[in-house]
Amino acid sequence: MINVNEYFEGAVKSLAYTTAQGRSTIGVIEKGEYEFGTSSHETMTVIEGTLEALLPDGQGWQTFTNGQSFEVEANTSFKVKTNLQSSYLCKYR
Repeated sequence: MINVNEYFEGAVKSLAYTTAQGRSTIGVIEKGEYEFGTSSHETMTVIEGTLEALLPDGQGWQTFTNGQSFEVEANTSFKVKTNLQSSYLCKYR
């Protein structure tokens, strides 16, 4: 089953699905800055565009582009921002 998720008044939308490899979402983020909380470990990969991420490790904003990934541990929060519409794949474990 595919589930549709919408956050921040529709500025972030994703499709959630589950395969033999686990849970994932694929989504699009509009221009802006957003904060997300995690309930499980997440690996986020930029598909198209650019995401800047402020991760819980406190290293400041880091830039990720096409094909690059970052990880966030469970039960934390992180921020992302983008200056252009960008897409991502997020895998949960």
